[in-house]
Amino acid sequence: MKDKLDRPIPELTEEDKILIREAFAREVAPKLRRWYGRTGNLNCSFAGEKYKNWIVRFKSFRAEFDIVDFEYDQDGDGSASP
Repeated sequence: MKDKLDRPIPELTEEDKILIREAFAREVAPKLRRWYGRTGNLNCSFAGEKYKNWIVRFKSFRAEFDIVDFEYDQDGDGSASP
């Protein structure tokens, strides 16, 4: 798959996904619990500058949150992160 400038869209490795999930659980999930979050999309800049062009889709499951999808956003700037 290619982006608007005909560049290949990068892929996340399993290690990248694990790092993002760990940062999400540590940094984001406690805030979502306080704000009674349920489902949504969130920029991954919370996991570091390297991931500012990635979006996670998450949903709540009982008292926890699950990341259900990763999506590349070529225009991402990290501004949507809590």
